[in-house]
Amino acid sequence: MLDIPSQGQKRTRSQFERQLRRLEQDALRMGALVENSCLLAHTALFERNLETAIQISAQDKQIDGFYRQIELDCISLMTLQSPVSRDLRLLSALMHLVRDLERIGDYAENLGEIAIKLFSYPTPPFMEELQTMSNRCRAMLAMSLIALANFDSDMGLQIKAKDDAVDDDYAMLFDLLAKQNPIAGSIEPTMLMVLAIHHLERMADHATNVGQRVSYIVTGKRH
Repeated sequence: MLDIPSQGQKRTRSQFERQLRRLEQDALRMGALVENSCLLAHTALFERNLETAIQISAQDKQIDGFYRQIELDCISLMTLQSPVSRDLRLLSALMHLVRDLERIGDYAENLGEIAIKLFSYPTPPFMEELQTMSNRCRAMLAMSLIALANFDSDMGLQIKAKDDAVDDDYAMLFDLLAKQNPIAGSIEPTMLMVLAIHHLERMADHATNVGQRVSYIVTGKRH
């Protein structure tokens, strides 16, 4: 005999699915804020625009708010509802995924602070190479968010290949910066550039994580 759900069960399941869809949309809204923070950091660094650097901090508070709320909502749905295994996979992956987005937002804020500190110095060398690295990271983040919006497992996994190029950028720039002479009598600009490539490399790692978590949501396979 088929176990036919009652009207109350159908209604509860429908409500649960609406809550899941809202969580997915909140994660995408959070991702859009993170993406904008990365754009602001990029503009601050490469156009020497202090105004955009200052805007990142206020936006990061919004990102943190989304992160905390999504995490609480995921825990609530796990404990107060009766999710099936597929739902648990989605909720678990979303909790980790928004943590990755939150960390990318933090690194964008750090890059904004670096831009402010670099402003008082002449433009350091290797900014063109750093800009290439930044563009790669932003493209990876955009790709991960498209994968999330469409639950595209293949696109999510393709991001890892792009991370290899960012790792190459990091190694090349680190080697160049290690041989760099002081700028305006100070080693601070070089140290700030080393911090910048570190932050970008970590942003790329977290974008890769987002893509892999999307793939896990869709396929149930970890990578």
